[in-house]
Amino acid sequence: MSSLAPVLQVFWSFLILGLGSFGGPVAHIGYFQRSFVQRKQWLSDSEFSQATALCQFLPGPASSQLGMFIGYRKAGYIGALAAFIGFTFPSAALLTVLAILENRDVQPDWVYQIIQAAKLLAVVVVADALFSMIKKNLIDGLTVCIAAMTAISVFFTYGLIGQLLPILLAAALGVILSFTQQEPSDNTERPSSLGKPNVVILSVFLVLLFGLPYLAALSKEWAVFNNFYQAGSFVFGGGHVVLPLLEPLVQQWVDANTFLSAYASAQLVPGPMFTMASYLGAASLPETAIWGSLLATLAIFLPGSLLLFAFLPAWQSLLQHPRLRLAVKTITASVVGLLAAAWVDPVITSSITRGWDVLILVVGFVLLKRQVPVWCLAMILIGYSFVI
Repeated sequence: MSSLAPVLQVFWSFLILGLGSFGGPVAHIGYFQRSFVQRKQWLSDSEFSQATALCQFLPGPASSQLGMFIGYRKAGYIGALAAFIGFTFPSAALLTVLAILENRDVQPDWVYQIIQAAKLLAVVVVADALFSMIKKNLIDGLTVCIAAMTAISVFFTYGLIGQLLPILLAAALGVILSFTQQEPSDNTERPSSLGKPNVVILSVFLVLLFGLPYLAALSKEWAVFNNFYQAGSFVFGGGHVVLPLLEPLVQQWVDANTFLSAYASAQLVPGPMFTMASYLGAASLPETAIWGSLLATLAIFLPGSLLLFAFLPAWQSLLQHPRLRLAVKTITASVVGLLAAAWVDPVITSSITRGWDVLILVVGFVLLKRQVPVWCLAMILIGYSFVI
């Protein structure tokens, strides 16, 4: 039973988050940082920032990949699976039910009030996480400048370039500056090589990537699995970016109204936006909707999961190399800048709709810093959203 305890702990922790984590990938990262770095201390702040940077580099849902990394650190590969199921199941199940019921009516007002309260909660939680990361990672003029330049650059770029270019430039700057410093003179053991990706896992990713198109001709089920796997293999930037890639891949099975219903429904549930695939999979195979939802959900999350664990050994080896220690510092600062920019837009811009919202957010932030539980703050914000 003792060997199962960490796995169950991971599953339960991520299930709770999956039931209430509104606000998109940036908010999810904030929830993870508060829960697993500040409260549970499953990993350090630097490890969290480095893992966040890796997930920004890879295609797939960054917050879900980060969750799987946290589960892996706590309980190995089974822990990563437990984290994925716990965080994904609530939204996937809700969207599958909505697809089966074909509920395209306007939602009642009380639903939108709860969603608005959840958005406000995301603003407070992300602010708290950012405050902690800024204190620990922006420790000198260099890191402050990198974070500020990264945040500013996001407003003049879009999509993949806006995410990857600042991190790449920060890493390059760190490497260049490291050569202006003296080689470490301590007797610390240094890696003999920079490490290599996990060839087996990477091979599985590539075999599926190039082999599934041949299987797609065998049946509609294989075609659904292939199309969602291809989408998950090439999408950077989270759920919203998957829209233009998914639409042509499913248009032979679902009409435009169904596609928009899937997107709208995904906005109303917690958890990762990629579970929009659960709705579309159920709609693509209406005669076996639950099976279609399961196929599409697994297919769209699988590529990012394989790539994460394929490149994790090489990434960890790189970050431990003496010459790259300064690069780790600059990468972390850039990640803080990215999260700060995303906190402003879309988290704040999509959450604050009236002047009173600013006041309640300030009060909420103060309460959170005074160790008021997140669930208690959520109840306060729900009450506020119904009264004001």
